[in-house]
Amino acid sequence: MNRLLGVALGILTAIGGFLDAGDLVTNAVVGSRFGLSLAWVVGLGIVGICVFAHMSGKVAAVSGRATFEVIRERLGPRAAGLNLVASLAVTVLTLIAEVGGIALALQLASSVDHRLWVPVAALAVWLVLWRVKFKVMENVTGLLGLTLIGFAVAVFLLGPDWGELAAGLAPSVPANESTTTYWYYAVALFGAAMTPYEVFFFSSGGVEEKWTVRDLATSRLNVLIGFPLGGFLSVAIAACAAIVLLPRGIAVDSMAQLVLPVAQAGGMLLVAVVIVGIAAATFGAALETALSTGYTLAQYLGWSWGKFRRPAHAARFHLSMIVALVVAVAVLATNVDPVAVTEYSVVFSAVALPLTYLPILVVANDPEYMGEHTNGRALNAVGSVYLVVLTVVALAAVPLMIVTRAGS
Repeated sequence: MNRLLGVALGILTAIGGFLDAGDLVTNAVVGSRFGLSLAWVVGLGIVGICVFAHMSGKVAAVSGRATFEVIRERLGPRAAGLNLVASLAVTVLTLIAEVGGIALALQLASSVDHRLWVPVAALAVWLVLWRVKFKVMENVTGLLGLTLIGFAVAVFLLGPDWGELAAGLAPSVPANESTTTYWYYAVALFGAAMTPYEVFFFSSGGVEEKWTVRDLATSRLNVLIGFPLGGFLSVAIAACAAIVLLPRGIAVDSMAQLVLPVAQAGGMLLVAVVIVGIAAATFGAALETALSTGYTLAQYLGWSWGKFRRPAHAARFHLSMIVALVVAVAVLATNVDPVAVTEYSVVFSAVALPLTYLPILVVANDPEYMGEHTNGRALNAVGSVYLVVLTVVALAAVPLMIVTRAGS
């Protein structure tokens, strides 16, 4: 049981990264418009996030320090400051969407307008951050998020033609879609899979749990179970939409449509299970992004940080998270669409990817911090290939968003 709970950090990080508010809808949008022809992007993202999360977890376990602390010391305040600005902007944008996503999930459960749930959602996130211990937070939220397995159950209950569904995995552009729109959603899915805050949260979580060199196996277990599981559930959501909505020409544009295939497959009981998962996933993502704003700011500026410290002993760390939540509520009060915010955030996160992952690769190869645990040749080779991919994605993201009008 202890070994099972030991992977809760990876589950929480992966579900928050792969299945936050916008990603839930984006996967359904992709399934309803492109079938499973973009599933290869999820696979590419799983490998990439596993590689760099492994590096960041290893840095935390070996050095006893969070990745961002080491990045600032290793690269200096200017280079780390550029990384801070880029990742913080994307993280706050994502936090706005996650608070709105919790409200949308509560609207699904209660039929009460999501705008009335926004302050309640923000308050609940703050209370957990303020009062609940890190281990309890990750275990409860991560394990509740596993109820999203209901989407995979729905795929089997729908009884699709498995040969036809498997054939849809081949990369191809549907006749009614443009090539640029196809690649726009490829970039969005890739950016969602490798959102910068994931590695900072994962590394800081390792410090919260007091990982040492003896915990390297736990770190690897978190990575190898958590992130592939998040990717699997992403593909299951797309498959549900591909089976039910694509043949009917229904393109998903709201979270309510997300559960239509589930309702057809398993009725209201399965819908209730999935709604619990949606609420847990968006709540977990809100916790991750709020914590990541505090982690990155505190680690860069040298403040005391961490949930293992009492709030009075890490006041600026907690204050930064409160400010981020207030900003989220203020933006959502303007009636902005939370799903649209996240869809933009994953594209802009793609722009920030090289700035996030290059420093991690540098630090993971520095013997001053890593000793005998620096990267091997194979890991460096894969990491270097991914840096080229990340750079191409970063350069293509904004032009594709402009040309396709954000995939519309």
